[in-house]
Amino acid sequence: MSARGEKRGSYPYDALSPDVAPGSEEEQREAVATERTRKRKTRIIATLGPASESEEKIEELIARGVDIFRFNMSHASPDWVRRTSAFVRERSRRFGRNVGLLLDTQGPAIRTGDLAARLELHPGDTFTFTVRGDPSVDERSVSVNYDDLAQDLRVGDVVLVDNGVIQMKVLDKQGFRVRCEVVTPGVMGSRRHINLPGVRVNLPPLTNKDLQDIDLGVECQMDYFALSFVREANDVDLLRQILIARGSKAVIVAKIEDQAAVRNLPQILESADAIMVARGDLGIECPFEDLPIIQRRIVKICLQEMKPVIVATHLLESMTQNPVPTRAEITDIANAVYEQADALMLSGETAAGRYPLECVSVLDRVIRRTERSGGAGYATLAELTKDQQEIASAAVHLADQTRAAAICVFTRQGKLTTAVSGLRPRYSPIYALVGEEDLCRRLMLCYGSEPIASRYPTSQEEGLAIAERELRKRGAISSGDKVVLLSEVPLLGERARSVVLYQVE
Repeated sequence: MSARGEKRGSYPYDALSPDVAPGSEEEQREAVATERTRKRKTRIIATLGPASESEEKIEELIARGVDIFRFNMSHASPDWVRRTSAFVRERSRRFGRNVGLLLDTQGPAIRTGDLAARLELHPGDTFTFTVRGDPSVDERSVSVNYDDLAQDLRVGDVVLVDNGVIQMKVLDKQGFRVRCEVVTPGVMGSRRHINLPGVRVNLPPLTNKDLQDIDLGVECQMDYFALSFVREANDVDLLRQILIARGSKAVIVAKIEDQAAVRNLPQILESADAIMVARGDLGIECPFEDLPIIQRRIVKICLQEMKPVIVATHLLESMTQNPVPTRAEITDIANAVYEQADALMLSGETAAGRYPLECVSVLDRVIRRTERSGGAGYATLAELTKDQQEIASAAVHLADQTRAAAICVFTRQGKLTTAVSGLRPRYSPIYALVGEEDLCRRLMLCYGSEPIASRYPTSQEEGLAIAERELRKRGAISSGDKVVLLSEVPLLGERARSVVLYQVE
């Protein structure tokens, strides 16, 4: 056994121990430089629901590290959203946290109608979908809420029901009826979700319900709107126009959930503020073996374009019923963190699962440990096309070279903070000093950044004083530390550089 093996048992060092110092001198210096900045960089988004809606649970979720709460409008009622969002806002202020609120639209979902009784389906059975109230003599049939179903489908197309559990193949069409052959067994129930992989459906990007829910979200001052079943950039542009007309500055998150969205990702990315890899429907609409590749490609492109990206769905699915995760789930989470996604989102785990608090703790624990092992480095591929991005790149390079204790960004709109975050500084936490509380919450999605409500300085000297005061208050710096300071616009009365390195006295 080697000497290093004798120190740590059968391994050169225990990779799972939180206190192990890396071996080389360079690695040890990096460990010392990052020891002070152990704050979690990857954000946690948790969905609220029956399992987590009580005041006690919400308070505990905030305490355990939830950064953004999601309201799933496929299930939420307006009164519940008003009441719960107000409580989250009040409690987060009391705890001194900038917890964001995200409204997730239901989107133009295709669903089955009501059945008198559940139907057992077996391979080889025939089953009929009817639209526009067309009656069917087949007892194995159900209505569908999408009028153009028969028009859009072709013989041989695949129809997936109940999140892909039941698979069918189209045999023929007669008027407003579509007759299918059952391929996989299952139980057909009422109001089940239908997926049509590869089929372009003639559905509006926003339904009447979505429009009502968006009005509700604006009323409740939601910080983020997640747009479901985005197919093209125009879908995002439509939501943007609606929000602007209603006076909302909320962040628009485009959910990538089908093949059309994957094909149109570059254009969608240009229109959206952030992207969500919605692996639930995406894993149904696309071949499941392609899902990891699609996820990695989306994360990589988002980092290249310096746009925040969320990885969502089935992160800790087993913990809806069990108190501990599977090893595969832990690895899945670690991979997303290693790719340096901005945020990971829990859905049913916290909304309806038995262990919502434990899920957040597990996610927090795995994220923290994985962040210490480095990242994939996709941010090195970032394309700098704007002046603000060039300024951000200069600041991050300077901070990396000097191992700065912090990067302080004075920002009025948040764009410079998003650019700095997108470049993934190696050692330095990002402190975004902003003038508005709502902008603090909108910046909570940015990887590795901590928004702080502060007035905008009028000179470079005042900016240095404000930054040092705020960082000392949080114990982020001490005498001798280096800090990189940058601002969104040149400070008034100064011709100094937009990026400044100074040492704390």
